[in-house]
Amino acid sequence: MRTRCVGGIVRDGDGRLLLVRRGRPPGAGLWSIPGGRVEPGEDDPAAVARELREETGLDVAVGALAGTVERPGPEGVVYEIHDYAATVTGGTLRAGDDADDVAWVRPDDLADLPVTPGLLDALAEWGVL
Repeated sequence: MRTRCVGGIVRDGDGRLLLVRRGRPPGAGLWSIPGGRVEPGEDDPAAVARELREETGLDVAVGALAGTVERPGPEGVVYEIHDYAATVTGGTLRAGDDADDVAWVRPDDLADLPVTPGLLDALAEWGVL
């Protein structure tokens, strides 16, 4: 079974990347870009905006598709993840929903964090890092 998911790649004025530490499986305890499942009736941009608001407290304008990855999930599920560039338009940064923590992280510090498998490779391939 395939599950469509989205993520939001957000940078601040200092070039830092917005990351969340996942509070639930898959990837509990690991840092990743914020995102999640696309709900029935939602398009990708609406899902990105909703997920970022839920996980980070920030409102975003969703831009272009940065790239797509597939990741295995439990019981044969395959997560098809479409990651989009996004820009903060408002809100207050706070961890929410299934995020344990949220932070702006300098690209140079990413290698020191426990991140979800394949994240750094995908971001590098898409020209984000």
